[in-house]
Amino acid sequence: MRELTYVARHTAEWRDVPTPKLQSDGQAIVAPIAATSCDVDSAILAGHGFIDPPFALGHECVARVVEAGDTVTTVAPGDLVVVPWSINCGTCDHCRTGLTAHCTAVPHMAMYGAPIGGSWGGLFSDLVRVPFADAMLVPLPAGLDPVAMASASDNWSLSWRLVAPHLKVRPGARILVVARGSIGLYVCDIARALGASDVLYVDPDPEHRRIAESFGARTAEAIEPVQHGFDIAVEATGRVDQLALAVNSLAPEGICESAGNHFRPGELPLLDMYLTGVTLRIARDNVRAHLPEALALAAGGKVAPERVVSHVLDWEQLPEALPEKHLKPVFVRDPAPAPVAR
Repeated sequence: MRELTYVARHTAEWRDVPTPKLQSDGQAIVAPIAATSCDVDSAILAGHGFIDPPFALGHECVARVVEAGDTVTTVAPGDLVVVPWSINCGTCDHCRTGLTAHCTAVPHMAMYGAPIGGSWGGLFSDLVRVPFADAMLVPLPAGLDPVAMASASDNWSLSWRLVAPHLKVRPGARILVVARGSIGLYVCDIARALGASDVLYVDPDPEHRRIAESFGARTAEAIEPVQHGFDIAVEATGRVDQLALAVNSLAPEGICESAGNHFRPGELPLLDMYLTGVTLRIARDNVRAHLPEALALAAGGKVAPERVVSHVLDWEQLPEALPEKHLKPVFVRDPAPAPVAR
């Protein structure tokens, strides 16, 4: 079968690899039918990552189950499922407490789409083996469009976690979003749906700002720090200067969530943060733990993730189109091969 492989800056190609097979009764084989790039994939393809090529790409998709082991109970061949980006067993101490990105049953940082914590392949592949099917795979709720929800494996569910728990504790909070890609736009949509009183979206891209405005956010190309202006700030740029802007705009005891991949060092205003009293979280997301809640919000019809999809492209266009600059391209193909009877 084929898997899309990052081979050099701005370059990806199909490579033939062995077809995955079940290695235990608790595993599944899935075929991605709507897959998209994470915001960090753009940085990787631009040559800003920290891992040398070649390696398989892709960690966001909706897939169809092709084959399931005899002990798998939560999904069956033919089901549409979300495939979380991180590999997790569901039963270790970390998984049971929701730390699914830190599963102790697999090497540290095990994931699809990058050879960290082992080689698990990528979700831009014809077929994918899921090692812990019951723990990992989440059925796509009926009525949800796979194209709109292709990012539920990571960016969509991450965006839910960046604001939803905080708005539950701080209803009507004021939210600053400093972003460059899809995460910030999803945050605008989710924050407004969950009752934020004010959302300011900062991004130099006018098309991104237009989408944010469609979600009811105020927008700006750039701003100076707004002292005590916001209860919650979300930074998703990967730039430390923009993270500093976000924390410098927080109200006393405000919260900043950083979803940027900071490949380059920088300085933060630690004294100002101390005097204001801010909480800063920089972390990979434990998507599987809150994926059901995020999908439930989408199924409720109060959000419109489809507005963030910039292009719907044929699966065969992946090598040529993925390295181009798109906000959120979704690559689709015909229904997966017929499920394997067991």
